[in-house]
Amino acid sequence: MAATRVLVLPYPAQGHVIPMMELSHSLVEHGVKVTFVNTELNHGLILGALASRDSVLGGVDMVSVPDGLGCGEDRKDLARLTDSFSKVMPVELGKLVARINADARGRGRITWLVADVNMAWAFPVAKRLGLRAAGFCPSSAAMFATRIRIPEMISDGILDDRGWPRRRGTFQLAPAMPPIDTSEFSWNRAGDTRGQPVIFQLILRNNAATHLAEAIVCNTIQELEPGALALFPSVLPVGPLSSDKPVGSFWTEDASCAAWLDAQPANSVVYVAFGSFAAYDTAQLVELAEGLALTSRPFLWVVRPGSAGEELLDRLRRRAAPRGRVVSWCPQRRVLAHPAVACFLTHCGWNSTMEAVANGVPLLCWPYFTDQFLNQSYICDVWRTGIKVPRPAGGGTTTGLVGRDVVRGKVEELLGDAGTKARALALRDLARRAVGEDGSSRRNLERFVDLVKGSAT
Repeated sequence: MAATRVLVLPYPAQGHVIPMMELSHSLVEHGVKVTFVNTELNHGLILGALASRDSVLGGVDMVSVPDGLGCGEDRKDLARLTDSFSKVMPVELGKLVARINADARGRGRITWLVADVNMAWAFPVAKRLGLRAAGFCPSSAAMFATRIRIPEMISDGILDDRGWPRRRGTFQLAPAMPPIDTSEFSWNRAGDTRGQPVIFQLILRNNAATHLAEAIVCNTIQELEPGALALFPSVLPVGPLSSDKPVGSFWTEDASCAAWLDAQPANSVVYVAFGSFAAYDTAQLVELAEGLALTSRPFLWVVRPGSAGEELLDRLRRRAAPRGRVVSWCPQRRVLAHPAVACFLTHCGWNSTMEAVANGVPLLCWPYFTDQFLNQSYICDVWRTGIKVPRPAGGGTTTGLVGRDVVRGKVEELLGDAGTKARALALRDLARRAVGEDGSSRRNLERFVDLVKGSAT
């Protein structure tokens, strides 16, 4: 019997590529062959960040398709990127499958598509190509529920038919779910509001195609999100996903972080990272640097390539010395697992949230856009494993300066809170049980693997 070959398609952003690559490694470990599809730009970034430009990443075949944008166009403009790939990628995906299957030569034809639920437009394409389809949710189950329940929120008068809130305040979709602030729906906090219609329409198209997926797996834990998962009992929580193999980083990881952490006292380091999209101006980065310095604690700060000019970077590095260290990118999962790390100042991306959960690290929350505000609600209001960085009145995603004294004060408040640390450690133990022998996530992953492998011929 030939091994099943699966085509894996993430939304073209770092926070989506990483968990789908982790899922891909799990599939490979269970005997499934995986071909991973990135956009041409992201494909080049991933291979360029590796020591070897091999198109096989830890047993996962890497291929690419165009996203429709030209060289140098702004792919951080999510509306523009979404509009472009929605027009171009359905045709390119069909061509790719045809090429691979025509040249299978005993390697096995593609029989399944596993697509990010944010790329659910690909499910009808898969059906036309004779492929079976499954979805992967890289965000929380609560985020998935919020998007799927848009029609109910419109009928309940929470949203208008364009996705904008009709009323102010918070509400809950279900008991045990985090409160949702009507000013913070992900589709209304994805950048320039002029692009909101494109983002919202993509969500509606994805929702309409979701029923074509035979299964949906989610990078979460049953016991972590019981309320949201109760709304969709067929969704399979398989998190927290992790892998020791390369996970598709867009930038080269600074391997010296481990040695630096080894030299720090246990439970002393403030780890700071804001993911692959968040952007702050010079004044805010300077205030953050001063605030971290005022804590008198060692800190490891990731300043993503391209997010600060060389002159500013040099200034931040000088201010960090001698206790702090500024790096361009790092192996975050290994950093959070290090005993020297005391807390994590984070943008609250779901990957970062789950990695912190898996390692029992308390969180200082500074969300930037999309689902990060909902994740903050989980962290601060439901699990109580972190606290919020207060935002100035009138401050949006990129405006409103958080001063150095606020940064210092919140770091000290978090690290002085034994209850928050204890709750973070309890979630770590929960996560370990979930992926351990007979744990809920392990059983769900095995169910998914059995479904996929059952198609092998």
